[in-house]
Amino acid sequence: MSAFLLIVVAVVSRILPHAGWFNFTAVGGSLLYFGARRPLRQAAWAIVPLMATDYYLTVFAYRTTFHAQDYLITWLWYLAALVLGSLLLRQRTTPLRVVSGAVLASTSFFAISNYAVWVGSGMYPHTLGGLTTCYAAALPFYRNDVISTLVVSGLAFGIEALVRHARENYAEAQGRLAA
Repeated sequence: MSAFLLIVVAVVSRILPHAGWFNFTAVGGSLLYFGARRPLRQAAWAIVPLMATDYYLTVFAYRTTFHAQDYLITWLWYLAALVLGSLLLRQRTTPLRVVSGAVLASTSFFAISNYAVWVGSGMYPHTLGGLTTCYAAALPFYRNDVISTLVVSGLAFGIEALVRHARENYAEAQGRLAA
């Protein structure tokens, strides 16, 4: 599966209405896969479409004013997820590494983004109780982000492994027939 195609899937998964799905998107899995399969110097090819999606959703779907500074932590996380994919999954891809990457990516986004909401908005009091409430309110989103990141990264890396295995078996069978 092309890493670029998976970024397109991530963008579409964010734009399509998914009320009730609470953050069930292909973003985390696509960033892990892109980081594992493409050079980091191509990171802009993954991040810029997601940044544009943030702008589109803010202005046209949520009908609020876009402020780039409100998204800096999210955009840095996009880059961090690419680096995580590169470090963890580029050289050696195993099911355990894919699951670990998916859980780490989702958990880091949950921890960082909700802390930023607590610090930077007036939605929650700046107390330990307010921080706890902020994280508790985000748990349904976190659960679905973990699930979607596991599904997308599992499919991306799994399909790739199945295709590679099928090619190897085909080449081996062709070698036996030629002999």
